Amino acid sequence: MKIRWALLGVLSPLLLVACSPSTTQDKPSAAAAAAPASASTAAVCDKERAGPAAAPAGAVAVDPNVVGDLIAKTKAGPAGTTFWLAPGTHRLGSGNYDQVMPKDGDVYVGAPGAIVDGGHVNQYAFTGHAQNVRIQHLTVQDFDAPHDEGVVNHDSGDGWVIEDNTVQHNSGAALMAGARQQVIGNCLRENGQYGMNAYKGDGTITGLVVQGNEIAGNNTDDWETKSPGCGCSGGIKFWAVNGADVRGNWVHDNRGVALWADTNNNDFLIEGNVIENNDSAAIEYETSYNATIRDNTIRRNNWVDGRKYADRGDSFPIATIYISESGGEPRVPARTASLDIEGNVLQDNWSGITLWENADRFCNSPANTSSGTCTLVQPDAAKCAQPGIATEPLYSDCRWKTKNVDIHDNRFELDPAVVNCQVTCGRMALLSNYGTYPDWSPYQGDVVQEAITSNQHNQWHDNTYSGPWTFVSSDTSQILDSFQWQGAQQQDQGSTFTKGG
Repeated sequence: MKIRWALLGVLSPLLLVACSPSTTQDKPSAAAAAAPASASTAAVCDKERAGPAAAPAGAVAVDPNVVGDLIAKTKAGPAGTTFWLAPGTHRLGSGNYDQVMPKDGDVYVGAPGAIVDGGHVNQYAFTGHAQNVRIQHLTVQDFDAPHDEGVVNHDSGDGWVIEDNTVQHNSGAALMAGARQQVIGNCLRENGQYGMNAYKGDGTITGLVVQGNEIAGNNTDDWETKSPGCGCSGGIKFWAVNGADVRGNWVHDNRGVALWADTNNNDFLIEGNVIENNDSAAIEYETSYNATIRDNTIRRNNWVDGRKYADRGDSFPIATIYISESGGEPRVPARTASLDIEGNVLQDNWSGITLWENADRFCNSPANTSSGTCTLVQPDAAKCAQPGIATEPLYSDCRWKTKNVDIHDNRFELDPAVVNCQVTCGRMALLSNYGTYPDWSPYQGDVVQEAITSNQHNQWHDNTYSGPWTFVSSDTSQILDSFQWQGAQQQDQGSTFTKGG
């Protein structure tokens, strides 16, 4: 979960808010939100589903004129049956728990115009623990899943392929996720909480593929307002996923974070996506490990949250790529042993990249919002207590660390007139708070500040900057220009800086 603890220190005059009131441009215009050419392959929401017009050979036809026909025929068929949903609106029944429970290997394919509609009565569309289910060419809409639950693959079955569907206007999440799930070419739009909630209670989601989807306008129920600080909204949320490829998606106009990996995720490739016009961060990687974030186009994100922080005088450098207590760890097996951020273009977002580590957030601390969870290198939280935590290896392993982060060959562009802000929207940051809590913490004082800035191999280099960028180092009172950032901090060696366009 997201947490912002107050940072100590006197604020620099440069941090005085210089932004216009939020009455002018909280969101980009409709014209600005139009699909860019680079997102055209994932602009699938307005395309007609391309399913077969007639039942494939051997398939069981499902009649939209018979309420519950899909449920009845699924129950009657053997495992591995293909069901063809004829054109029209398919209703599951009048009960909250009228739902389809596939068997292993079942296939559900829709004709053009095939809709599975929950009528705001049914909670779930496809549930159960069957493996290797395939769902294609359907529109699934108007289901009322509860908070943190999902409509399609509600019980996180493994090996599901969800391809070329529209899942829209549902409460909760459009999709849940299981191991080896493939989510390809779907429109996941305007759902109440998430486009997808990749969470499985036993933490066994591996080999997840999310490719070529349009993920748009989710969190219509505005969960961060309903439950402040819940960290429970946005485009996609990943929890304890070990191995995910997130490629070639168009993630836009979500109310909240676009792509958020929270708590003991590992081995992510986030590549070639267009991420734009989201209210909060484009990418948030939190208390997690080993990732490559490369070749993404990231623009006009974080305007809403950034302006909220500025309007209330909060000096925390809220960022468009936010790395919180996360980094490379060679002891956790993955395709990389670093957190590599390379080859991305960030244009007119509210700030750039923040590397943050909360000195008070560690296993067994009351400040650990991932309650009851410990690190992947020390999974037993009970061991992270006095007196043992004050000595190695627990001293190192009971804390998630922002370390081995390599930020290079990116382009950061900022036009303050576009963002409608002159000062606090153009920042990079590498910082921690002063450790104070709890009273038995071995991380009190500036030990974590010193570690994240000097001893944990976090490095910017060979980047290109355009616009009025400043740099926050150690804590929020330390505001540097590019000369100080490159000189005293030895950051961004080989990078270039241009003030104008």
